[in-house]
Amino acid sequence: MPDYDVSAALDTDYYSVFSSFGGVTAEDRAHWERARGFIDEALPEMNEYWDRAEYPLHLVKRMGQLNLLADGIDVPGLAPMSPLAAGLVNMEVSRGDGSLGTVVAVQGGLALRSIAFHGSDEQKDRWLGPLARGEELGSFALTEPDHGSDSVSLTTTARLDGDHWVLDGEKKWIGNGASGGVTVVWARDEEGNVRGFLVEQDTPGYEAEVIEGKGSLRAIHQARIRLSGVRIPKDNVLPGARTFKDTSKVLVATRLGVAWSALGHATACYEAAVQYANQRVQFGKPLAKFQLVQDRLAQMLAELTSMQLHCVHLAGLDAEGRMQPTQASMAKYHNTRKARLIAATARDLLGGNGILLENHVVRHMMDIESIHTYEGTESVQALLIGRDITGVGAFA
Repeated sequence: MPDYDVSAALDTDYYSVFSSFGGVTAEDRAHWERARGFIDEALPEMNEYWDRAEYPLHLVKRMGQLNLLADGIDVPGLAPMSPLAAGLVNMEVSRGDGSLGTVVAVQGGLALRSIAFHGSDEQKDRWLGPLARGEELGSFALTEPDHGSDSVSLTTTARLDGDHWVLDGEKKWIGNGASGGVTVVWARDEEGNVRGFLVEQDTPGYEAEVIEGKGSLRAIHQARIRLSGVRIPKDNVLPGARTFKDTSKVLVATRLGVAWSALGHATACYEAAVQYANQRVQFGKPLAKFQLVQDRLAQMLAELTSMQLHCVHLAGLDAEGRMQPTQASMAKYHNTRKARLIAATARDLLGGNGILLENHVVRHMMDIESIHTYEGTESVQALLIGRDITGVGAFA
């Protein structure tokens, strides 16, 4: 048994932004509570899966059964989820574990959303329900070994050959890319247009290997993929995706999800620090009675509250169809930076106990490093915001 019990949810909400005052409805809260129940089930297992770098696929299926994977996409047969409810689910799952939070981002935020935004009616009928229910796994293959931030320069190709598309190229860092299911592969056609293609992972020529040696998000598998003459039916192209702007539409929506995920990580770290400060005794009294500790907790709470306000406000804009791409960039830029700060402060406050997996903080601290990078690095988000401020692009 751990020496300290620091994993309980404290429902930190200093400004009441998650109350009806902040626009949270009974339906929103029901989705959140369902996610809380799932995390109560899953959290006792996650340190071990993270430590062994194993992917708990049974928990992915469980999330699908609980309708935690749709990420706000309307799927026939499933209860609808507002942008605020989707954010609360993302936050809560990430408060439990970053690998599970990334499952939501990959399965719902990227794969499911690509098909919902750009797929044909037949493609939606085939894939939306199974992906949202966790019956099938989905992945989103955009990043390449030599094109991460510069993803618009992707070199994977697609050419028509009779009634089939033929895909060639490589992808890297693809969540679920070697776990079975379907991969949305982004490639350039012969006219230079960026298109999305549905590739089932057992298709000949699709080769994927799990990337090993990660120090972050260890309980979800990312893959390096090689596409060598992969032939897929002509109808497997997403008809609504014809330019990189269509790809970006998916990324922008997911970017706000990353801000919510960062909030979940930061909440876990802050709440662990509060509980530890009340349980740990030094020099004859709990840490919570020391002025320096209270100052640190106050700083962490101030940053956490700022993160909450970013997320809730943008969820409102998103619900009204008024969220701008650079606003999502701002939320991601702000929240991942603040999450890193809160995690570092919490780790330091826990002292040596802060590096033990049983106290959870170090797992969140390492996983934040991944969300700080994916869906657009801090530098890329800053350049997007800077271009919006000045009207001048500074990417090259």
